Amino acid sequence: MQESFPLAYSKQIHALGLMSGTSLDGLDIGYFSFVQDPDLNWHYEILQCATLPYSDFWEQSLRGASLLNAEELLELNTLYGRYLAQHVKEFVQKHSISKIDVVASHGHTVLHNPKKGYTLQIGDGRAIKLEFPNCQVVYDFRMQDVLLGGNGAPLVPIGDAHLFSNYQACLNLGGFSNISFQWNDVRTAFDISPVNTVLNHYASQLGHPYDKDGTLARTGNLDSELLARLDSLEFYTYPAPKSLGMEWVEKHIFPLLSTTDPHGALTTFTHHCAGVISRTLVQYDLHSVLVTGGGAYNSYLVELIKDYSGCNLFVPEAQLIEYKEALIFAFMGVLRMHNINNVLASATGAQRDHSTGLLL
Repeated sequence: MQESFPLAYSKQIHALGLMSGTSLDGLDIGYFSFVQDPDLNWHYEILQCATLPYSDFWEQSLRGASLLNAEELLELNTLYGRYLAQHVKEFVQKHSISKIDVVASHGHTVLHNPKKGYTLQIGDGRAIKLEFPNCQVVYDFRMQDVLLGGNGAPLVPIGDAHLFSNYQACLNLGGFSNISFQWNDVRTAFDISPVNTVLNHYASQLGHPYDKDGTLARTGNLDSELLARLDSLEFYTYPAPKSLGMEWVEKHIFPLLSTTDPHGALTTFTHHCAGVISRTLVQYDLHSVLVTGGGAYNSYLVELIKDYSGCNLFVPEAQLIEYKEALIFAFMGVLRMHNINNVLASATGAQRDHSTGLLL
């Protein structure tokens, strides 16, 4: 169901979106504009965007954050909030941005276990508000959904439904793969499998930050027995909606892959990703699929998904590949500032659709 703004709000709205993914590539910052036409269709424009690679300190701090005690985690939450605020300030100054209605910050996910009733994204939004007192700030997008019985993920389907409805499905190949599509007249979405959280880990062991074009995976040895064990993991039998976190990867994926060498692990897991994703596309009869996220650059992975599924995969221009999540969190911030539902219960499993995010 489409929702419209009151007439006073059907003007162009400018928003900043901040996203830090589980693959730890860096902080994505985007500046976007949104407008809703008289037919209630949403339109967006990507105005400026940048990825700020994490220093060794920040990569190590965020990667190890789930192992910190409460006091250390609170300290990191404040420190990372100040980091976000400083980089947003520098981004705004660099691009001479003068019009900002809302800053939407996803933060960085440290803990995610909705079955136990919690999810945690660090990066205190109050630090951003102190730097930008004249615009609204939205952060902490996931916990309310968990309190409503949902998985707290995936959240991007609201943007997929409103901004990319010309595709049957939207597939994100980021730290994890997730998909969003219309099914029985409702938006369905769920996490499929880990992707770059695992691939980047083994590429780094081979001296590369990531597997460029899938070249390493293309030349490694496929371990068929290991592939079968990966494919038989219980998570893949769960019904949607469902979501994944790093804790699951550390408990179920890394122990299995530790039985082979890093090059073989990279090859085998790339085939595993492609197979699990392809089976999902075939199961739901999806043929027209928009592919974004860092994994869209992995030509070997995309090639395998095409071969296994027979689907038409559309890889867009670089800006959309890299900044779609920042775009959608900015869009969620726009909806939140006007108290319009920005989470779909059909995607997360929550009791109802709702408008989430702490608003400052």
